[in-house]
Amino acid sequence: MSLLTSLIQASTRFQQTLEKRPATGAEEQKAKGAGSAEALQPTGPGDDRFTPSGDTLGDTGRLKSQKLPLADYKQTVGQDLAFIRETLRHKLAEYNLNPASAISVNKNDSGKVEVGGNLAEETRIRIENDLNVNKNFTDAFNRLSVNEPTLHFMDNALKLNQAYGVNNSLLDTLISENQQFNGLQDLVHRYDTLRRSAPTDPFEAAANRGAYAFNLNTRA
Repeated sequence: MSLLTSLIQASTRFQQTLEKRPATGAEEQKAKGAGSAEALQPTGPGDDRFTPSGDTLGDTGRLKSQKLPLADYKQTVGQDLAFIRETLRHKLAEYNLNPASAISVNKNDSGKVEVGGNLAEETRIRIENDLNVNKNFTDAFNRLSVNEPTLHFMDNALKLNQAYGVNNSLLDTLISENQQFNGLQDLVHRYDTLRRSAPTDPFEAAANRGAYAFNLNTRA
């Protein structure tokens, strides 16, 4: 092989080497770019680091509460309210008292009906005795003393939800997914159970069942 031939071959190999280097660099740069894009890829719902926002749970609670037949509950409680109010008015008339006289009814520690108000002591005791032997009255009052606080809590919670979008977790706990178990007495039972186990602020209005009182002709 001549010297000229050797120089030509060496020059050819050197040129080929130079041509290959940019391609290799481009491939490396492309590989790095792909790696970076993969690293920046957002995590999906299945990723362990994904944390739900909680909106789904809130929507579920709102859907449950919207299905409550609140009007039916109010009608049930309203019947007892009307009966107790009318019975007390009849008692005022029976004892020739001013129909605008203020009178209150509550239960004492032994569960008996107590009557209060600006009444003569003898008259007050007689009315109290009459009410205690009136089974329809005592049954209605007993129902009202547990139903009305529950209904009051639910009504307020739903009004806040509708007005401000505030979802009440305690109300969600009361409501069953199965509407068959959302009768008024079911809700009253769960409300009472929650009240006893967690006497927090929302339950303060009914924290002491003995403190429940029905008031006629007074805002107290």
